[in-house]
Amino acid sequence: MSVLDWRVALLLGLGLGGAAAWQWQANSYGAQLSAQASAYGREREAAALAVIDWQQAEQTRRRDLESRLQASDQTHQKEMTNVQQAQARLRDRLATADLRLSVLLAAPASGGGLPATTSSSGVVHGATRAQLDPAHAQRIVGITDDGDQGLIALQACQAYVRGIAR
Repeated sequence: MSVLDWRVALLLGLGLGGAAAWQWQANSYGAQLSAQASAYGREREAAALAVIDWQQAEQTRRRDLESRLQASDQTHQKEMTNVQQAQARLRDRLATADLRLSVLLAAPASGGGLPATTSSSGVVHGATRAQLDPAHAQRIVGITDDGDQGLIALQACQAYVRGIAR
């Protein structure tokens, strides 16, 4: 063997060794990148599942809140309807003179010109009362009707806030 053959063999060995090392290193890095991509995919999948679970829990909470608010609204509507019907019956009774509103008159101790006894046509014993004009009675009933509706609306608002605060 000549010196030239020996050098060619050495160069050929170095080239083949370098190519083999290059291939081994590429396979090693490929395996590392594959493992890294797999771990990243699992991490992203776990995060996506956590978001889906959170979203489902929030939807369940929202549905529960909506059902509670709907029940509260139905209760409010029922109370409003009942009060409005009662007020309408009261107004009708006042309009037909079936019912008369009266006020208690404060009689001074000295008499003050007002009789302390009731008339013989009445069956009420005690303090003197005066009947209100039907128009005034209607206005009083209207005022109390507005007050009742305001109180019911306030209760509905408070129930709404309590439902939201849960």
